Amino acid sequence: MEEIQVNNMNLSKEADGDFVDDDEECPIKEVEMTVPKTDDPTTHVVTFRMWFLGITSCVLLSFVNQFFWYRTEPLTITSTAVQIAVVPIGHLMAKIITKRVFFEGTSWAFTLNPGPFNIKEHVLITIFANAGAGTVYATHILSSVKLYYKRPLNFLPALLIMATTQMLGFGWAGIFRKHLVEPAEMWWPGSLVQVSLFRALHEKETRPKGGTTRMQFFLVALIFSFAYYTFPGYLFQMLTSFSWLCWLAPKSIFVQQLGSGMRGLGIGALGFDWTTISSYLGSPLASPWFATANVAVGFILVMYVMTPLTYWYNVYNAKTFPIFSSGLFTLNGTRYNTEGVINTHFQLDHAAYNQYGQLHLSTFFAMSYGLGFASLGATVVHVFFFHGREVWNRSREALKKKIDVHTRLMKKYKQVPQWWFHIVLAVNMALILFICQYYLETLQLPWWGVLLAFALALGFTLPIGIISATTNQQPGLNIITEYIFGYLYPGYPVANMLFKVYGYISMTQALSFVYDFKLGHYMKIPPRAMFMAQMLGTFIAIIIYTITAWWLMDTVPNLCDISVLPDNSPWQCPMDRVFYDASVIWGLIGPKRIFGPLGVYSNVNWFFLGGAIAPILVWLAHKVFPKQKWIALIHMPVLLGATAMMPPASSVNYTSWLMLAFLSGYVVYRRWPHLWERYNYVLSGGLDAGTAFIAVLLFIALQSKDISVNWWGNNVDGCPLAACPTAKGVSAKGCPAML
Repeated sequence: MEEIQVNNMNLSKEADGDFVDDDEECPIKEVEMTVPKTDDPTTHVVTFRMWFLGITSCVLLSFVNQFFWYRTEPLTITSTAVQIAVVPIGHLMAKIITKRVFFEGTSWAFTLNPGPFNIKEHVLITIFANAGAGTVYATHILSSVKLYYKRPLNFLPALLIMATTQMLGFGWAGIFRKHLVEPAEMWWPGSLVQVSLFRALHEKETRPKGGTTRMQFFLVALIFSFAYYTFPGYLFQMLTSFSWLCWLAPKSIFVQQLGSGMRGLGIGALGFDWTTISSYLGSPLASPWFATANVAVGFILVMYVMTPLTYWYNVYNAKTFPIFSSGLFTLNGTRYNTEGVINTHFQLDHAAYNQYGQLHLSTFFAMSYGLGFASLGATVVHVFFFHGREVWNRSREALKKKIDVHTRLMKKYKQVPQWWFHIVLAVNMALILFICQYYLETLQLPWWGVLLAFALALGFTLPIGIISATTNQQPGLNIITEYIFGYLYPGYPVANMLFKVYGYISMTQALSFVYDFKLGHYMKIPPRAMFMAQMLGTFIAIIIYTITAWWLMDTVPNLCDISVLPDNSPWQCPMDRVFYDASVIWGLIGPKRIFGPLGVYSNVNWFFLGGAIAPILVWLAHKVFPKQKWIALIHMPVLLGATAMMPPASSVNYTSWLMLAFLSGYVVYRRWPHLWERYNYVLSGGLDAGTAFIAVLLFIALQSKDISVNWWGNNVDGCPLAACPTAKGVSAKGCPAML
């Protein structure tokens, strides 16, 4: 880029001849320190390398993440692993691919190798990978209908549900991108981590004396995790949950309730398995210490204070049920037969329900919903008291559309016309209305429910987006959507699931797209190239997700059926099981008969009030004792929502995660900050990638052919009595009778 001096100021020349002041400060200090204020518009972006590596990454991540979706210890491979892994491949392709110009001298001239592998290609590859990172939430609907309710569902409506869920969010993102991307005040803190990593990976690096480069370290971590996972994944599965306390009293229910990492409180339980550690809370290596501390306090209060007290004081007949379970029960502790209260139209049979009796939950499961209520109330109040003025000021500035240096640099590129997004939105809305009406008997969601879901998503995307973009917090609306529609339209489980997906998940997906837009904004990626990568990547991911899910449903015997599967089966589907249970609670039976006046758990609604009051108390304490800086670090939404993933997560997932997060975010970060900065995220990516590759290989080569190793070391957890009830007169399979 041409650099010149004008009026003693550093100015960068834009493609259209205008100049940008490189010394102009961004209003957000973190952005000013992290994001470069220069751009070279001549950099090649859409190249053969980008297409090949981007599409390959998208396909691989989509397959691997959907494969792990049904696992007992699900593992989500993030795009960070791809972001690191593609660097040497990109540079290798730049060296070995021919630089020949095809059709030279014509308007069709092109080359497969326009020059060195560059950072903009790398960003677009990562955008493709982001589409395959995580999973499609609508897969829960497929699993619930086919595997739990055992109802027929054809491939075409399943694919349409998956596609419209993802693409609808793209429409909402397009409507609000000018408000959530262009303003400097909408800075999306999480994106700065990726910007820093991109810069680090593309800076020239020399191997330190006696050390390794980042890429060498990544390969070492990948090879180590690839080799090591054969033990917890196949040869010595007890490493998944090493619950040694149970060995002290193998016939004691009480001791096993204390020590079991998968069915109890998990005292002393540890998982020496990366999937156990990162399954639900993500990589512990990416958690800042203040957040880890809040999660630790929340986990300790819930698991070691609230749960024992409510259980041993027999709150809501707690001793009739397991101490830790997401199951659905009758009053006498037997499993609730949901098929017995569903009529031929796949709706609640009121007469059968009244005869069979009310649905009961384990006390922990009921309290986990209460904590969800509290967390939602705490998030709203916390943002108002601690960030209200900041959000208001930044939102007001953002809506003025004040142009900063990054937005000005992006103006030289062809923008994506707004009508492109409007077309995507209109087509998806029309398609959703059509499939919900055409498959009404199966999907159950009436047209007015579809429109209400659209209204909720449209109404919440901007305010929730502003909160996310300025505070890095995203309030969850899943329980509220279930609650609202459960009252409006009880007795229809699939309708409730679809309403949640279209009303809440489409908004979440929209904010994910906006996040990617902001990342491209900071990295100066042409908007039309971003649009192409996001749309195509999402479409490819949807196809792979759906095909993989369908393949596993047809290939794995008794997938997700814990009544048939052995205890050490890797296919127990904890996330789908909780989603199914939620569809029974909120959809089939409805909140009125669970948490309302006709239900057992109406007092749980007081958690809404408690959650709203908690941040006010912290705020008042902070004002009264301003010198006590630690008070301001008490983050009640994080603390109250610490165990939001329990169930399906179990205590061993938390104890293992917290220990490694403490070692990384506190010990290494403070004592060896240079090592942490250089290798921390690289280690996380290497562990993700190596574990994913060997897990898929083990399944294809051995587990799919029922080749296993039977010995005591493959008895996962080894605490079977932890799931036993302790109320007198209540019997359960494999449990001693309590007299």
